[in-house]
Amino acid sequence: MTTDPLCNPALRGPGPLRRLWRRATNTTRPLRHIQVEVTSHCPGACLYCPRAVHAGAWRARHMSAETFAALWPLMLQSDRVHLQGWGEPLLHPRFLDFVRLARKAGCAVSSTSCGLRMDDELAAALVRSGMDILAFSLAGVDEESNAVRRRVPFGRVLQAFDIMREALRRNGGEGPRLHIAYLLLADRMEAVRALPALMRSLDIPACVVSTLDMPVLPEHRRLAFAPHEREKIDRARRLLETAAAEAERDGRSIRYGLPQPHPQHGCRENVHESAYIDADGNVSPCIYVNVPDGLPRATPNPWLFGNVNSENAVAIWEKLPFADFRADVRNDAPPPPCEHCPKRFEKFV
Repeated sequence: MTTDPLCNPALRGPGPLRRLWRRATNTTRPLRHIQVEVTSHCPGACLYCPRAVHAGAWRARHMSAETFAALWPLMLQSDRVHLQGWGEPLLHPRFLDFVRLARKAGCAVSSTSCGLRMDDELAAALVRSGMDILAFSLAGVDEESNAVRRRVPFGRVLQAFDIMREALRRNGGEGPRLHIAYLLLADRMEAVRALPALMRSLDIPACVVSTLDMPVLPEHRRLAFAPHEREKIDRARRLLETAAAEAERDGRSIRYGLPQPHPQHGCRENVHESAYIDADGNVSPCIYVNVPDGLPRATPNPWLFGNVNSENAVAIWEKLPFADFRADVRNDAPPPPCEHCPKRFEKFV
């Protein structure tokens, strides 16, 4: 008899009749996605990351199999499980087992990686895993512009793309779609001009461009885009529009979000139909209000609404305080941590 919580026979996925009924009635699950921090370990030391800035206080940990299994009720209510948090997800020794369980729950599964863990064996397993999207992170288009991602050499990320493309070729093209997750930093925004050429050379169909939404130190604000910095934002927009148009002519896609002068309706993190679960099992609306314990904090984090190790995951989602939080965001009456968050000001193209 197995004691592996991921193999518990009680974790039964939707049967064929249930799947047929959902398709026939066009029934949707209440959550668009859940984001799961499977680990907060990372070999990188990116200049802007809270993990690098607070390295002495950072409490790196892997999510336990018991905790991931406890997410089962919530996975059954979600369309997608995105395996990524404040660390490098492919470092988790059971990453592929987590993918299998999420797929069993009927969820699409995606992840974002720095690429350092990639090798032929892992790539072969990933293309057979059932994942639909695997993105690799960049903050530049060459070694110089990407140097802010310390200990993550640009050439190594390109190698990870090559390894995955070869694994896909060997599998007849079946496997996750490869994307670029590009962080646009204000001090090197001109580098984005070369993004379409990079996508072409790597044969990557899609890139999602984001900005630095949580400057950890005051000096990091020069890397970000605040809503009032119209000249800087307009310059970035012109660069991105040109790059996106060039990519489109190639049959590729560059999508991006930049802050607007005034808040947009709701939140680009879609907190009203998503949730973030950290490696300890704490549930919060998003990753930005849940930096790992161990960092200086005067009081307990009030934006953690429960822990799946001691409460049913769906019951946490349905708690009145959590529901009130989501309603406030959706009705443009943001709670304190959201009031000035760039995600409320971003318009995604």
